[in-house]
Amino acid sequence: MMNLAERHQFILSRLQKDQYINVVDLCKELKVSSVTIRKDLKLLEDKSLLFRTHGGATVNNPYTVDRPVNEKEKIQSTEKNKIGIAAASLLNENDSIVIASGTTVLYFAKNIPAGANLTVVTSALNVALELMREPSIEVIQLGGLLRKSSSSVMGSYAEQVLQDFYFNKLFLGVDGIDLDFGLTTTNAMEAHLNRKMIGASQKTIVLADSTKFGKRGFGKICGLEEIDHIITDKGISEQIVKHLESLGVTVTIV
Repeated sequence: MMNLAERHQFILSRLQKDQYINVVDLCKELKVSSVTIRKDLKLLEDKSLLFRTHGGATVNNPYTVDRPVNEKEKIQSTEKNKIGIAAASLLNENDSIVIASGTTVLYFAKNIPAGANLTVVTSALNVALELMREPSIEVIQLGGLLRKSSSSVMGSYAEQVLQDFYFNKLFLGVDGIDLDFGLTTTNAMEAHLNRKMIGASQKTIVLADSTKFGKRGFGKICGLEEIDHIITDKGISEQIVKHLESLGVTVTIV
C-alpha cells in the first residue's frame, strides 16, 4: 500500500495526464477509503496543487469568470476556428437552426459555406452581423435585454419569440462543462434562454474548446444527458470522452 507522499504523487500524475479525476476511481486504484482520498485532495488543494470539485478534483480552476467577448475571442482562437469548421460540416441544405451566443459559435458562423440556404435564429448580435452578408441565409435576430459582455440578448421577450419556432439544430456555446453539474454559463438569464433553445430544437450541438471542461459558471443550462453532440479539440482527456460517450453523447475531436 502506498504511503501519503506516494499517493499524492500518484494523484498529481493522474491529474497531469487526465485533467480531472474522481474519488471513486482513486479509491479503487489506490485501495483506500473515500475518506482518505478526500483528505488527500484537501491537503493538495491547501497547497494550491489542484481544485476540488463535487466527487473529484481538477487541475483547472473550476469557476468561470465573465469576460468581454472581444477578449474571449482571442483565447484558443485556432481551436475555436477548427471547431467552427467541423460544426459547419453538419449543416444540411434548408436547415432551420438556432445559434446561441459565444465566441466559438461566432467562428462557426464565419465558416458557414457561401450560398448555404438556411434559416437562422440567433441571440448573438455578432453572429447576425456576420450572417447578414450572405443573401441565401435568412436571419432572425432575437430581441431583449442586451448583455454587452457577450454581444447578445436575453430575457423574457427573447424566450417568448422562441415559442413560435422549432429548429433542426441548436449550436450552443458554454462557459463550463462539469461532468457532474452539466453545462453552465456565467449569467443566469442567458442560461435560462439557452434552456428554451434546447427545448425548441431537435438536436443540441455544443461547441466548446477543451479548456471549458471541468469548469462551472453561475447559471446551469442543462445536464449532459440533454445534449446530443459535443465538438471540441485535442486537449480533452480520454477519460472525459469515455464518460460523455457512456451518456450517449457524440464527441467530435478536431
